[in-house]
Amino acid sequence: MDDQTRTELEAAVFRRIVEHLRGRTDVQNIDMMNLAGFCRNCLSNWYKDAANEKGLDLEKADAREIVYGMPYDDWKSKYQTEATAEQKASFEKNKPQH
Repeated sequence: MDDQTRTELEAAVFRRIVEHLRGRTDVQNIDMMNLAGFCRNCLSNWYKDAANEKGLDLEKADAREIVYGMPYDDWKSKYQTEATAEQKASFEKNKPQH
């Protein structure tokens, strides 16, 4: 597989992941962190890092809007629920160091 095709496939997979997560507003970031070690915020941070490495000035809020499909504060007010004590304890025990 050539580099261009690989890059196009990776981009398509990323878009599909983002589309999937936008549709799964019932899945909380803390659940993703506890199960997979990353969440929507991680994806947006990685997107921002990649843009910055290419010399593009992408702000954190703009990267989050790309991933969430709306301003982060809007998403939080519509979909984010309060984390339970159990979720918080699991996060503290297993939180990734990235």
